[in-house]
Amino acid sequence: MDYVRLGTTGLKVSRLCLGCMTYGSSTWRPWVLDEEASLPFFKGALEKGINFFDTADMYSVGESERVTGKALKQYARRDEVVIATKVYSPMGEGPNDRGLSRKHIFDAIDASLERLGVDHVDLYQIHRFDPETPIEETLEALDDVVRAGKARYIGASSMYAWQFMKMLSVSRARGWAAFVSMQPQYNLVYREEEREMLGLCRDQGVGVIPWSPLARGFLAGGRAKAGEGDTERARSDEFAPRLYYREPDFAVVEAVEAVAKARGVSNMQVALAWVLKNPAVTAPIIGASKAHHLDDAIAALSLTLTADEVKALEKPYKPKPILDHL
Repeated sequence: MDYVRLGTTGLKVSRLCLGCMTYGSSTWRPWVLDEEASLPFFKGALEKGINFFDTADMYSVGESERVTGKALKQYARRDEVVIATKVYSPMGEGPNDRGLSRKHIFDAIDASLERLGVDHVDLYQIHRFDPETPIEETLEALDDVVRAGKARYIGASSMYAWQFMKMLSVSRARGWAAFVSMQPQYNLVYREEEREMLGLCRDQGVGVIPWSPLARGFLAGGRAKAGEGDTERARSDEFAPRLYYREPDFAVVEAVEAVAKARGVSNMQVALAWVLKNPAVTAPIIGASKAHHLDDAIAALSLTLTADEVKALEKPYKPKPILDHL
């Protein structure tokens, strides 16, 4: 396993990050693994050298954080792992149980730490941009979280490049802790972040940890239309059809399958190798619900695509509207 700096920080993270939305409670989503079924994936990831784990308070409404914290405590020392979580999404019915207000951020970080069973997280991320809260309020609250020792670094997720640059500028002007990472959606069927965000992050020294590098499993193939597929997630994922399933998207999958067949590897390895080749990318966030998922992800680290293969993979793509910023 290779370890790389997260942006321009001194923090070293594994070249792959294990996404923990898959682990928590099947009552939240039918494809989510419950605690007992989740534990082998944390153990396997650690054994393969992965030290970076990403969750969020809203995954399984807190249960993912609890399972993640318990598993990491069981299989690793706290100083051996990099734990990331997120704040923004609704965690209750009250008007202040969501968003990026000072009140909610302070309440949310304490709740996350309790569920994770730790006294700090390494990376605390805003899950989305909050248009209802002044960015100065959000950024000062995040700075206070860092100064209180409850988070070592802060990061952000899907938003417009102008919003991200504005927040970076305000933090730096005020001498507050600034975002060191950006977590955008980036994969072969959603490449809109190539327009501005990825270039901005390289210019500003911000680490990029893409979510859904396999398009929620869509790039693995085996799907003809929404609600069909050979996995529980393919059949029940309500979010994927909002992002994918357009005709050009299936053409991209065909291109992935062609390259994978010619190489004698899986679709997953090809799709992940394509994301990894981008110099802006620090560590893609991978999901794993079957034993071979971790093996395929590790194998992708040593798969180098040729220029002709890259051209074939990218040719079918058709631009699409921004679909994931809210």
